[in-house]
This record gives sequence, C-alpha cells and structure tokens, in this order.
Amino acid sequence: MSLAKGSALVLAFVGAIALGIWIGPYVTDRVATAGDTIASSTQSPAASVDADRAVPAAPRAATIHRAKAKPKRSAAEAPAVTASVTTPTTPAAAPALHVRLKPLLNKGADMGIASEDFVTAEQFAAVAHAARNTNVPFMVLKDRVVYKGKSLEDALREVKPDLNAAAEAQRARSEAKSDLSELEG
Repeated sequence: MSLAKGSALVLAFVGAIALGIWIGPYVTDRVATAGDTIASSTQSPAASVDADRAVPAAPRAATIHRAKAKPKRSAAEAPAVTASVTTPTTPAAAPALHVRLKPLLNKGADMGIASEDFVTAEQFAAVAHAARNTNVPFMVLKDRVVYKGKSLEDALREVKPDLNAAAEAQRARSEAKSDLSELEG
C-alpha cells in the first residue's frame, strides 16, 4: 500500500468518526438544549425525582364515630354521645414517611413504587412493618392487601399458615401508628 492510499484511508476513518460524533445526538434524540442544561444545573437530581413522583394528597372526609345510647334509659341515665374525628394528615407518598420506612424494605427499593396504591399511610406502614417482622416479601403482602383486597391478617395467614397472624398484624399496626404519630407531632 502506498503512502497516499494509507493517508486517504486514515483521513476517511477520522472523517467518519467526526461525522458520527457530529450527527450522533440528532440520530439518538440526545440533544441537550441550553434550557435543559440550565434547568438540570439549578435543580438537584433528588429534588427532581421527588417532584416528579409527588402525588398531591386527596382530601379525605372526616370519619365520625358516635357511641349509641340505649333508648329505654331516662335522659339522666343516658351515656353521653362521644364523637371523634380522625383525618389522615400524612399521605402514603410523603417523603418523611419514605425516609422512616426505607430501612424496613429491601436495600435499593423504590419508595415511590412501594407506596403507590395504598389507601392510607398507616396501611403502607403496617404492611412494611409486617413484612420486616415476619420475613415475608413486602411486594407479596402488598399484592394481597392492596390488589386482592385482603386484610393484613388474612394475607399473613395465607403466606405463612403457621404464624400467629392476628398478633403479627396487630403488632405491625401499632408500629405503624407509632411511626405516624412521631411524624405528625
């Protein structure tokens, strides 16, 4: 091969690489615009991920529990009617709750996926605690409780029949209530 042919071959190779670098972003839709660069440099990656996954909490109606008075008693003997209003203040997608429950789930678990579709934060926390306490995979319990509509006790009994499901479900609920009360106040 002559020097001219070798030089032409090297020049063609270098030209092909330069052309690939120049048109590559356009072919693969990876063109970074000035606006994208500015937006990504002013916002931290963690904040953008949380902002994308943040679900606004839907307002829930207050639950009112009243004690029933026996009708045959006189007005002086009738017990007082009590009313308790409970409104869930912490949504299942709350970042503070995710930080609190992250150690209970497997390492690397996506808290956004883990908390989605739960009705309340207490239900999410109870399933997470039950999974950790009983060594049952979280996603198995979540599937049974959220998607199949079973109670936590029934889900535990189905997965581990030899387990005292009632006691474990109650333990998980009390731990969940404790977590939520610490977050709220």
